[in-house]
Amino acid sequence: MSFVSEWAQGQGMAPERINEIQLVLEEAFVNICRYAYSGRRGDFEVNCFSESGSSVIEIIDSGIPFDITAQALPDITADISERRIGGIGCLLIKNLMDKVVYRRENGKNILRLTDLLQKQETP
Repeated sequence: MSFVSEWAQGQGMAPERINEIQLVLEEAFVNICRYAYSGRRGDFEVNCFSESGSSVIEIIDSGIPFDITAQALPDITADISERRIGGIGCLLIKNLMDKVVYRRENGKNILRLTDLLQKQETP
């Protein structure tokens, strides 16, 4: 998290945006730890880079295939007693990032999170 936060700060992101990105990363990391490896040990890799005026974070793991972009968003308007458990993390990730892309390549999940507003001014 520290690595990505420092990188985001270097990209000129406002502190509020960095907090949102930290929330997104925490959700993604927790999901990998809980579900990707079905109780066995595993790892993941995080890459941060700029591309075409955007800030990009890629999270790569070799766990069970999981396409976040294909997941239905939970109905947050339903009565609490009628809501399904889970899905809020996916909702946060999809709503807080400008673009979310998933692909499975060489036995790895690659989650690409893009912030289109690369050079935000800090107050």
